[in-house]
Amino acid sequence: MTNVEDGKPRFYTCECFTTDNIFLEDYKLHVSFLSEQQFRLDYQSLLRSLGCVTEQQFEDVLSKISQEVDRRRRLSVTSAERAAAIKDIYQPLHPHVYHLQESYLAPKFKQIVKYCQSSDTSEEGLLGLLEEEAAPRVYRFPVFEKSFCEELVEELEHFEQAPTPKGRPNTMNRYGILLNELGFDEGFITPLREQYLGPLTTLLYPDCGGSCLDSHKAFVVKYDMNEDVDLSYHYDNAEVTLNVSLGKDFTEGNLYFGDMRQVPLSETECSEVEHKVTEGLLHRGQHMHGALPISSGQRWNLIVWMRASKERNKLCPMCNRKPTLAEGEGFADGFTKHSEASLNASCVLT
Repeated sequence: MTNVEDGKPRFYTCECFTTDNIFLEDYKLHVSFLSEQQFRLDYQSLLRSLGCVTEQQFEDVLSKISQEVDRRRRLSVTSAERAAAIKDIYQPLHPHVYHLQESYLAPKFKQIVKYCQSSDTSEEGLLGLLEEEAAPRVYRFPVFEKSFCEELVEELEHFEQAPTPKGRPNTMNRYGILLNELGFDEGFITPLREQYLGPLTTLLYPDCGGSCLDSHKAFVVKYDMNEDVDLSYHYDNAEVTLNVSLGKDFTEGNLYFGDMRQVPLSETECSEVEHKVTEGLLHRGQHMHGALPISSGQRWNLIVWMRASKERNKLCPMCNRKPTLAEGEGFADGFTKHSEASLNASCVLT
């Protein structure tokens, strides 16, 4: 199988996706699972300290892990099946929101992008247009017009009520929507990444692939008093992440940021960041963060994990090893097959 199809690179996943970074909701713990023997040696004592004290409780954990590993192994096939079913069955409420238009974007955001594309642009000049948060290299700026956010949320709510299959974004978000399955990738997320976000990330994050982002995973998460109300401390499977608050009416639920994932939590001081509707927070994917509980209402967030194959081909950000590639659908996990020469090449925005 070639690495290029129809002039476009073919993307892969790392085999660690099946076994690493499995989130145990009951114990707020990320684990790896290669075998039951390995798992008992690595985690049984820790789980016992977190309240998993009986053998039945431990067996329940093993059962949940087995289900998750099986789900991941079948993910590309089931995701493609869901996308086909959605395309065949679902009738959009607002068909126009699937195609990005400049009128959807906040004037300030367009001003920022225009500056980044100018001939005399600089990181210092760009920082003067952005609001930097207390957490290092976390930036806030308006992304969408409020009217567009309202229409997009209406579309997502309409989809939630439709009799179509639905996948969840990841093990931490039980309520949400995978935007590629709903048909947002080609007409909306890809041009947003390439034409608007790429110029910013090139200036802000050249050290972690910001100048050569070539794929993404985009999804929406929902926080509700009767569903998920918060999000535990974690890092993203991404080089750069955009998190946009779409609505609706809610109180509390701010984000908080610690340090990069290599720094132990015991040595970390977290900073709280307010998240306002229509505004986006841009940050490095490996920057540890979480979401505090909402205290009322409902909140929708658009998340775009942006990936640079030239960076992750060297070292998988999830297992910290040279990736062992497995076939995937669409953008998969953003890995490609490159020669050693291309791996050592510097990233450039094309």
